[in-house]
Amino acid sequence: MTDSNRVPLYRTIWRWHFYAGLFVIPFILLLSVTGAAYLFKPDLDRWEERSWRGLPTAGTVDADAQVAAALADFPGASFHYYRIPEAPGDAAVVHLGLSNGTMRDVAVSPQGCVIGSADPDARISAWLSRIHGSLLIGRAGSLIVELAASWAIAMILTGLYLWWPRGRGLAGVAWPRLSLGGRIALRDLHAVTGFWVSGLALVLLLTALPWTDVWASGFRAVRAEMGWVSGVPDWKGGADPHAAHDHGAMAMAGPMIHASPAIPLARIVERAKAEALPAPVIVQPPGAPNLFGPPNGDTWTLTTQTQNRPQVRKVSYDIATGAEVARSGFADKHIIDRVVNMGIAWHEGQLFGRINQLIGVMTALALFTLAVSGFLMWRRRKPEGTVGAPPAARDPARLRGITAIVLILAALLPLLAVSLILLWIAERLVLPRLPRAAGWLGVERATG
Repeated sequence: MTDSNRVPLYRTIWRWHFYAGLFVIPFILLLSVTGAAYLFKPDLDRWEERSWRGLPTAGTVDADAQVAAALADFPGASFHYYRIPEAPGDAAVVHLGLSNGTMRDVAVSPQGCVIGSADPDARISAWLSRIHGSLLIGRAGSLIVELAASWAIAMILTGLYLWWPRGRGLAGVAWPRLSLGGRIALRDLHAVTGFWVSGLALVLLLTALPWTDVWASGFRAVRAEMGWVSGVPDWKGGADPHAAHDHGAMAMAGPMIHASPAIPLARIVERAKAEALPAPVIVQPPGAPNLFGPPNGDTWTLTTQTQNRPQVRKVSYDIATGAEVARSGFADKHIIDRVVNMGIAWHEGQLFGRINQLIGVMTALALFTLAVSGFLMWRRRKPEGTVGAPPAARDPARLRGITAIVLILAALLPLLAVSLILLWIAERLVLPRLPRAAGWLGVERATG
């Protein structure tokens, strides 16, 4: 590409990168911190439950007695699942739906005494998850986060174009020239960090999409239309007629038991030992509500709540005989669901244990560095009285390439497409009537 062709394209991509970065910087800062902390959800949950572990083991009672003790402490509650103790001295956790529409994790000692309880929505990890996914403001926050993620993808792709060496040496491309100080060092820190983290950041953003609202709804529709469905997907994003993750509705629903189990819970808990499932392992009673799908059938269901989704499997037992009646695992899912589940496990830092968590933290730190360095670069070069946007290209006829790229991104990211349309309307119809705002934003006004 000649210089005369490249300059309009470069200016346009630089301008897109600038506006994308200006919008997403606060979200990158917030989501990097909360995401890095959420990587350690299992550790946070164990820390909050530290007083429920390492208890005396003399005089233990069975699982049925522990559930009875929990229900006795919360009259009118419904039994949703029993979490099997990880170690002999750990309390069992009985998950109840209360009559007021809330949920409760009740800790019952090996001797059958209630020693504590917690609202699962008040846990540190649940709080971090709500900030990370919806900014604590519900669906509106979820849409804002999805929009920010869409623009972050555009920001990374445009940043890679701007980073491209174009015949330069490795200094300032593969490593920053910090010794030069000032604007050059800051620019290199931003560009080089962006290059090294771009792949991991894109994976992080793309694996978050199944948990979003608009994108995930479209993905569910495509998944159904293409015949990629193999059971209910076990992620919460998008509109789903089977969604049951409203904790209030789940709590008040209660188990819909059509027949009293002849096989006690204690028998199923004993059988669970042979399955060697990763903790936390739970047993659901007949009719218990599920987080991702319709209520449990007339069976005892053994499963795990591990975030390492490839290790999840379910085993169902007949309530009259205790015989195994169904078994499903990761290999039984459609290949699309397997890819999504592996991506989510990676996103949550649980696919490869501590190594995955370490990579996640490093990615979050790099993104944080990108946001801070980008903000400082903007403040250094921002002229008085304007936002300091790069000048617009003056030859739109040579910008067909960037137009095609934008259209492809818009087709893949619906909220990005909507925001681009709104921006186009604002630039063409609104800003011409607001000359001060247009000047501040660096949008040229038509003359004549």
